[in-house]
Amino acid sequence: MKALIERLKKDKLTIGSCESLTAGLFASSIAEVSGASAVLKGGIVTYWTECKVNVVHVREEIVREYGVVSATCAKEMAEKARVLLDVNLCVSFTGNAGPDAMEGKPAGLVYCAIADQHRCEVYEFHLAMERNALRKTIVEEMGKQVIRFLDATESLKINE
Repeated sequence: MKALIERLKKDKLTIGSCESLTAGLFASSIAEVSGASAVLKGGIVTYWTECKVNVVHVREEIVREYGVVSATCAKEMAEKARVLLDVNLCVSFTGNAGPDAMEGKPAGLVYCAIADQHRCEVYEFHLAMERNALRKTIVEEMGKQVIRFLDATESLKINE
């Protein structure tokens, strides 16, 4: 997470999270690094569906139609939490860490999203591992994906 924090500092950006299956692990992992307070504004843990709907304002029709383990839900979580937290970037995490199927979806199916003011990228993962290893792996991976997202954003600006 150190590289992520340095990049966010360099770009003068803030970050937040909306976390379901990771239950705050992403925000906590950032906070473990000295200097995190310059970039990390906060995180929202939405472990229960009601929190996604009532706190973050994920639309109930999204939950009904696609389920909470879906790309659509991850996108809405990132976009709406970004506004609530008033951050430049927000990362969301939703999925099934297992061990059983959820919403008819297999253990190890994870959706994450990164939203800024202009766009939102959604990521789908299929990970076959123990639940806490999965949670740690997805947090580390999304830290790297945020840097790639920022690199792609720079490329878009250069090409405009």
